[in-house]
Amino acid sequence: MNSPQVPAARHTLDILRLLSTIDVPISAARIHRELGIPRSTTYHLLAEMVEAGFVVHLAGERTYGLGLAAYSMASAYTTQQPLVRLSHKHLEKIASFAGGSGHLSRLSATEIVYLQETRAARAVSLISQVGVRLPAVGTASGRAMLAHLPETEYRAVYSASDATEGWGGFQKHLADVRQRGFDVEVQEVSRGQASVAVAVLDHLQRPAAALAVTYPVNSLSDEQFSEVCRLLQESAREISARMYGNRTR
Repeated sequence: MNSPQVPAARHTLDILRLLSTIDVPISAARIHRELGIPRSTTYHLLAEMVEAGFVVHLAGERTYGLGLAAYSMASAYTTQQPLVRLSHKHLEKIASFAGGSGHLSRLSATEIVYLQETRAARAVSLISQVGVRLPAVGTASGRAMLAHLPETEYRAVYSASDATEGWGGFQKHLADVRQRGFDVEVQEVSRGQASVAVAVLDHLQRPAAALAVTYPVNSLSDEQFSEVCRLLQESAREISARMYGNRTR
């Protein structure tokens, strides 16, 4: 189909693409001329994009450039994609060992967002698929990451969440996670399923992501559970070293 069904959206993307290919801010007249967008439409779209933070207007020079929101999206992409690539084989191996599903997730405000899912043969389909968001305080992955944040930050997440656990209990929970290096949840997210998760730390020792595996409740022996934890922690250390240069944890 040659004609776009949503021309405003197409024009907006065209403007962002043009601004990303030019090293200096440019005028609205040049955007109008190069993209063939009607003049009034160009100004209206630029005003909306400035308001949203995707474009910055340099009034003195009467030019426009990419805004902070656009750079933030680019930064998120360049971080997430290497994490997905580096995590895939690790999660595939651990999911196969546990007979369940492996997941990669990141913190997003008070939630976690799933970036990758790898299922073992015959593993059941879960709610935690790519793109799904869940409250961080209610998942092993979320708590594994929150445990590596300063108290002021994880308190803010806790306060904005519908947590069933009291504040004192939640603090102790995170302290235990930091000490043992992983978190566990049993049937908190999916009925009949348990999960164990570890954090991947960046060069500042902050949580960049979490690796987790979900498996049927009571399907692993104590020895198998210990091995799953070891594999997750070993994988997190390797990913942290390759992504951020961390050699010890």
